[in-house]
This record gives sequence, C-alpha cells and structure tokens, in this order.
Amino acid sequence: MTKPFQLSILLFLGCLSITRNAQNLKNSNKPNIIVILTDDQGWLDVGFNGSTDIPTPNLDNLAKEGVIFKNGYVSHPYCSPSRAGLLTGRYQARFGHDCNMPYDGENDASVGAPLSEKMISEALKEQGYATSAIGKWHVGDHADLHPPRQGFDHWFGFAGGAMNYWGESNGPLRTIFRNENKVPESELSYLTDDFTNEAISFIENNRQDPFFIYLAYNAPHAPDHATKQYLEKTKHIEYGGRSVYAAMVNGVDTGVGKIDAYLKEKGLKEDTILVFLSDNGGRTMHANNGPNRGHKGMLFEGGIKVPFFMVWQNHIKPNEAYDEVVSSLDLFPTLLNAAGGNVKGEKQLDGVDLLPFLDQKNEKPHETLYWRSVGGFEYAVRHQEYKLYKSAYKGRTMLFNLEKDPLERHDIAENHPEIITKLKALYTAWDSKNVAPGWVDPHPENVIKEEKNFRMIREKSLRPKN
Repeated sequence: MTKPFQLSILLFLGCLSITRNAQNLKNSNKPNIIVILTDDQGWLDVGFNGSTDIPTPNLDNLAKEGVIFKNGYVSHPYCSPSRAGLLTGRYQARFGHDCNMPYDGENDASVGAPLSEKMISEALKEQGYATSAIGKWHVGDHADLHPPRQGFDHWFGFAGGAMNYWGESNGPLRTIFRNENKVPESELSYLTDDFTNEAISFIENNRQDPFFIYLAYNAPHAPDHATKQYLEKTKHIEYGGRSVYAAMVNGVDTGVGKIDAYLKEKGLKEDTILVFLSDNGGRTMHANNGPNRGHKGMLFEGGIKVPFFMVWQNHIKPNEAYDEVVSSLDLFPTLLNAAGGNVKGEKQLDGVDLLPFLDQKNEKPHETLYWRSVGGFEYAVRHQEYKLYKSAYKGRTMLFNLEKDPLERHDIAENHPEIITKLKALYTAWDSKNVAPGWVDPHPENVIKEEKNFRMIREKSLRPKN
C-alpha cells in the first residue's frame, strides 16, 4: 500500500471519527422524551390535583419536580380525536378526525389520522430519535395507519378501543402486537404492567441515543380489571366501582414510579422530559372530574380539562403551578424545539412552544382555544375569560365567565348577546379552515339518550302530583 493511499485512508477514518463524535455530541445534547397518556382519567383522580382517596404518590412526587398545568386542556372530549390532535399538534378537525372510528365492520385506511398528517414521532425521527408507541393506539384501525407507518420504530400495544387487561385477544383491534407480530397471550400478565415493562425495555435498548416514548396506558378506561396488588392499595374506598377504578389508576402510578426509578438508576433522569396527561375528562362511571362540571364527551370543563404536568430537570423550575391556558396541541412544538428542531418550519401546527411562557409569566400562550365534535354538532370557544358552549346535551348555547365562575354554574348568555356574537364569529372563522368529518360515530345519539335519562332521574325524585 503506497504512503499517499495510506494517508488518504487515515484522513478518511479521522474525518469519519470526527463526524461520528460530532453526531454523538449532538445527540447527547438532545433530551429523551416520554409522554404518558392515561385513558378517561378524571381531573381529581390524582393527588397533585387534590385527590384524597386514590393513592398516586409517584405521580405526585414527579409533578412537584416540574410544572403542573392547572388549566391544561385537550383538543377533544373523547378518545380518538383527542389522540389525533396530540400526536399531530393540529386541531383534528383540520383533517376531519372529529369522531371515534366506526365500531361495526372493518375500517379501511381512509378512516383515521391520515399519513399525510405529520406526527410528532416523524418530526423527532428527523432529529435522530428512536421512537416507540406503547399501549392503546386508537387513531387508525387499518394496518396502513398503525404506529410503524406513522414514524414509530417500535410498537407494542393494540389498535382499537376498550380491551380487557389480561391481554386476551378479541379480534384484530383488541390483540396485542409487537411491531407486526401478535404477542403470545402467555407472555402477557396485566396490560398496565406489560406496558410499563415494555417501556423500560425500550429505554434499556435505546439509551445510548435520544429516545421518544409515547406511552398510552388504557387505564383507567373500562373494563374494570385490577390485580390483587393494586386492589390492596384501594381497599379503604367503600364504593366498589370507585375502589376498582382507583386500583387501575394506582397501577399506572406504580408503573410510572418504576420508569422514574429506572431513569434515575441509569443516570438518565436529568436528560429526560416527562409529560403526563389524560386523553380527556373522566368517564361517567367511577371517575371524579370535580370540581369541574361534566365528564368525558361534554365540552364543559369536566370533559376537556385534564390532569397535566411536565418535568425537565434544570430546564423547568420545580414546584410550579401554571394557571394560564395550555393545550395538548402545545406538546408537539414544545418537545420538537426542546429536541433541537425548528418549529417555525412546521407551519401546520396549531400549538405553541410552552417553555418560553413558563419563564415569562406575564405572557399567555393562548388567547383563544376551540373545540368541535361531530362537525359542529357541539362546539365551544374559550376566548380570554369567556367560554361559549353550544351544547347538544342542554339544547342551547351557553356563555360562562371562567374567571368569575370557573365551575360553569351560571349561564350569562341572556345578558351578553354581544359577547356571544363575537365568540360565534371567532368560531366560524376558525371552522372555515376545517373539513367535514370523514366518518361519524354514535356520539349524537348517545348525548340525546344520556340527557333524557338525566332529566328523567331528576324528575322521578320529585313528589308525585296528586
């Protein structure tokens, strides 16, 4: 081998080494990211929001390490659309994802969050992240819309809605897959624990490079299944349904505690952003959305305001309670900027980077937020202190001043027609940029049935007329 050739090889290897070292240094400056999403959990079902009956010590301790969003909203009051908004950073009405996927029959690839919408997983892959989706997916039933097609390197979970917690298969939407392969039921125990263990395994296998985990527990969504371990923690709750529900929440809390302990053990805690929130308000049975009005499915605060915190050591001050309005739509831009990306290049996003606002307490991330169900069957606008709610439940359009009446007890619509006109105009302008729902679900019929039953129960309590 000639000396010039040897010198060229050495120079090439040296440049390659420098490039790799530069890339490793670049990646080492990127925080790991874990977004933990629960399913149908009530605002008051965590200690950091004031719960006194459900034990959530791990979540409470984590929340103290960062910022609790006291006015944290999701973009929709029930499962699939809310998840589509979170993952894309866009109002899901922009691409017609107003509803849960139809329950009857098989859905094709036109039903769900389309591949044309860029997910946070795809944006973070561009920044060199290893990406994982674990748990409940529910934004596309068809295989073409599953996580491996949406920017996730790794997937462990199920595609559809409510699944039993023992991992017993019930059709293709309620079967646990790891990537493209069905997981043997003999390898599953209790899904909450299985999802926790899979997250820890993914961290172990990818901790040399920055990673992003979207950990979407299906707890505490029905069916109500729990283990003896978690039931033991909630035996003090004398209402059986609430006791089981609380055990399911405690299972999540225990899992998050295990993940947090693992991050500390491996020296990853300081370099990890951890976000916790629910996909929507608590379900009608056993959850506690107090003191807020309403529940999952409604556009009252109880349906869209969720337990929500973010932790990032040395970047977010601990023991912070942030009162300004924030949205799950803000997670995409916040996390992408933290990862070294350029949110200004993602012009489709409807959220904002929250980190600058946490330091500048006199500035507000949002003046206005919007919600739309089933193409406007119901809608709401929160603009500054006012909230307009066109409620199909109540059959009227209501107005609340959330600064004076945060619990939505007093409808002031009759006294402020000018404010209603203004907020309706805001909604109309926003909705002009949306598209019609790509499919529909039974929400309208369910709303009417639920309200009818609500009124019947109240009337039945009255003394019969003679």
